[in-house]
Amino acid sequence: MPVQHPVWASSYGPGVPLHLEYDDSTLTDQLDATVARWPDRRALDFLGAGTTWAEFGERVNRVAEGLRRLGVSAGDSVALIMPNCPQNVIAFFAVLRLGATVVEHNPLYTAGELRHPFVDHAARVAIVWDKVVPVVEALRKTSSLEHVVAVDLTTELPLRKRLALRIPVAKARAARAQLTSPAPGAMPWRDLVASTPLDSSHPRPGAGDVALLLYTSGTTGVPKGVPLRHRNLVANVEQGRAWVPGLEEGRETFLLALPLFHAYGVTVGMLLGTRMGATLVLLPKPEIGLLMDAIERQVPSFVPAVPPLYERIVTEAKRRGVSVHGIRYSLSGAMPLPAELVERWEAATGGLLVEGYGLTETSPVIVGNPMTGDRRPGSIGVPFPDVEVRVADADDLDREVALGERGELLVRGPQVFDGYRGMPAETAEAFHDGWFRTGDIVTMDEHGFLTIVDRIKEMIITGGFNVYPSEVEAVLRSHAAVLDVAVVGLLHASGSEEVVAAVVLAEGIDLVPDSLRAYARESLTAYKVPRRFVAVELLPVNAMGKVVRREVAAALKEQ
Repeated sequence: MPVQHPVWASSYGPGVPLHLEYDDSTLTDQLDATVARWPDRRALDFLGAGTTWAEFGERVNRVAEGLRRLGVSAGDSVALIMPNCPQNVIAFFAVLRLGATVVEHNPLYTAGELRHPFVDHAARVAIVWDKVVPVVEALRKTSSLEHVVAVDLTTELPLRKRLALRIPVAKARAARAQLTSPAPGAMPWRDLVASTPLDSSHPRPGAGDVALLLYTSGTTGVPKGVPLRHRNLVANVEQGRAWVPGLEEGRETFLLALPLFHAYGVTVGMLLGTRMGATLVLLPKPEIGLLMDAIERQVPSFVPAVPPLYERIVTEAKRRGVSVHGIRYSLSGAMPLPAELVERWEAATGGLLVEGYGLTETSPVIVGNPMTGDRRPGSIGVPFPDVEVRVADADDLDREVALGERGELLVRGPQVFDGYRGMPAETAEAFHDGWFRTGDIVTMDEHGFLTIVDRIKEMIITGGFNVYPSEVEAVLRSHAAVLDVAVVGLLHASGSEEVVAAVVLAEGIDLVPDSLRAYARESLTAYKVPRRFVAVELLPVNAMGKVVRREVAAALKEQ
């Protein structure tokens, strides 16, 4: 049963309830309700091109029928590998309409990074940005993949931008090459959209069906599938909606700069925005030029992002003389939010910028600062409605620590997942007596505000993305010049971490950072590649011979 009078009860903002009512509605039901209620309102804005909710709903049903004809049925997985674009959002809801599961992947991943997840989720259909079709085609021999659907981003651009890309000059050709490339052998997206709409009698998904599968590697570097059910995601959407009671249905504009392959971007951006009947402003990448263009077209009212994005927006807006006043609510996550940045942002926008916290396994948000002047920079906030937390002794999880003492954060709630896909041992390790172990060490004050003070998991967070040291280390160890390596994250003043590699080199070999960096790029996405390499003679190890990364990080900080 939920806690009746938690210490954080008095810390909620006005109008935010401790408990909510949840029904058996699905994400598909929420979309249908939005389409019916606001058919003529703009649903999507992609670099200036608009789509109404009625048009959006129609395209979802057409793509669902196209996927059905490819053999997609309830319980199947369909991989989506695209930047933020209309096709990604349409495909997401089309897959759900069939009762199937969306698997979102980073479009910058290499074939090596995608290979294990594709074997695990066994998707037979992948809808892919045409620029990365060759990467996905390379997975056919080792996975269940049968159909690759190619998406050309330029088809969704405003007419004048599409025409500009066809001008026979070098600049236009270069711009077009960044957005699209030929994908011979793949099925074009337009073929899915050209299908007749799915028959309305087709069975609908249930609240207990898995809607979204995301992969997280934890401390091991081996990707683990995190299945999130409709009920998990709907619960988190409703919690988010209640947390910001000032948001008005059918009147908001959400800026979606966070990628949809990240749980935060999916739920706090796309799904909450859909539930609210908001206009979703989609950015294919968070470049400052695209951000400024979007804000100049229409100042968004809600901006979920990470601290570096807020920093770039407020700095560039001042430089250009662009007003950001009118951004009423902003929810930051993934890394610490500096108090100085909060002050600058709130002064420029006239709105609120608060920090929240969550994990992929929790759909993702479980804790947030109140959307009021009582928010506390430096704290991750208080538990969301219907979220129970315990701060437990890390050495004895049955013992709850006193207020103000350090302990591991354990959580229960309707948005928490059931367990990792096909990994019972890892699932058992992730839970303690029904409580999900976050792996983060926190303190709680007398008002229920939580502050992260350490991290059990050694994951690195850079630019809002997770980097798992063991994955990077495995790549670098395969280099002939490297005998051993430890990868750690060193904190910047911005709150992000820099990926740094301490390497033990073979005898007689000198450190050549550019060579190691180029080697790593062959197997890893750019943000995982170490920014700095440091040559060391030995790496500190414990009694079991395992490298102690925290000692490596401490030594590197002193250099």
